Amino acid sequence: MSREESAAQARLREAAAARIRAARPELADAYDLASAEGLLAVRARIAEDTAAPEHLAAVVIGRFDLASWARATCEFALGLDPEQAAAWRRSFTRTVFLAGNPDNLRERFSFAHFADDGSAAWTDPGPAADSAGLRRLLKLFDGPRPLPVRADTVVEIPPRAGRRPDRPPVHRELHIAASGCRVSDALVHLNHLLAEAVLDGLIRPGDTLTIRHAPRLTGLTDRFAALRVDTDPTLPGRLRAAAGLTEEALLVPHHRP
Repeated sequence: MSREESAAQARLREAAAARIRAARPELADAYDLASAEGLLAVRARIAEDTAAPEHLAAVVIGRFDLASWARATCEFALGLDPEQAAAWRRSFTRTVFLAGNPDNLRERFSFAHFADDGSAAWTDPGPAADSAGLRRLLKLFDGPRPLPVRADTVVEIPPRAGRRPDRPPVHRELHIAASGCRVSDALVHLNHLLAEAVLDGLIRPGDTLTIRHAPRLTGLTDRFAALRVDTDPTLPGRLRAAAGLTEEALLVPHHRP
């Protein structure tokens, strides 16, 4: 492995460790999160930990549009109260994606957020039993097709009416590694990345995201404020950046002549 590859792997391990510390800080002292072996051990511990109560959100998807879904995912996470957010974070923002028409379910189930175009609806994150009825009714959303590679898409997170922003709006780029990525993979990777970026304060109302596709995100990791790290299916034992959110750039307001 070259020096550049070793440095990239260390950066990815650092990002994976930071996610574990944010969700389950009590595990940080029990494992060597700087090593690949330590990360594997803590992942196995989390998978086997039946004592930790699991909180999850369920999302009903009628039709998938990446820009609309990304915007609504951020809005949903921004609407959580601190207690909900903390419990969901301890379960690593687990989310179950279901196939169905959200409009047909409004009267039967309680949803916390609907996408503006009605394409998707979110339940509040909570104990798995809370969404058991909905999950029994609907099938898992199956997105086996490759993620369509599109031109750069700008997504604006709406400001909150009547509320002063916490800080000036910023612009970030949202990169996703499209090579070998199915729609279902993109949902998982971007859901965790965007939701946790909101909980960390990296994305706020009024911000703008530019969604960009690339075959792989090699050579770009130093630009990212947040990374979604996954195992590399082509190189056993290696990690890869599945998606990333860049450092902020202040938005320049437009002045009318």
